[in-house]
Amino acid sequence: MVALIAILLWAPSVYGQVAQRPLTEGSFLVAILALIAILAAGVVRRWRWTFWLIVVAFLAGALRVPASVLELAGVLQRTAPTWYVILQAVIGAVQLAIGIALLKGYRNAGVWGAF
Repeated sequence: MVALIAILLWAPSVYGQVAQRPLTEGSFLVAILALIAILAAGVVRRWRWTFWLIVVAFLAGALRVPASVLELAGVLQRTAPTWYVILQAVIGAVQLAIGIALLKGYRNAGVWGAF
């Protein structure tokens, strides 16, 4: 979330380039904040489906790393500045680590259990 707001403040045109259509920063931020609010409510209420949705989303972050490497290598067409591609790879690696921690916690204590 912090990265999203920082990019919107310092380089708002990046999201327009990546989406390949004009986006207003405000509408994009509102949509992301709404999704995060729904997920936060699910965490507080301990909805089981929210846990699995979050796990899948975090594990899918692993796809960002090879995609970024392929973009930097020139195999895939680059759609954003180099710094943004590298940031996406780092975020993907962090997401994967969190996803693995969530699965480890699930194995030890169940859904929403302490680990």
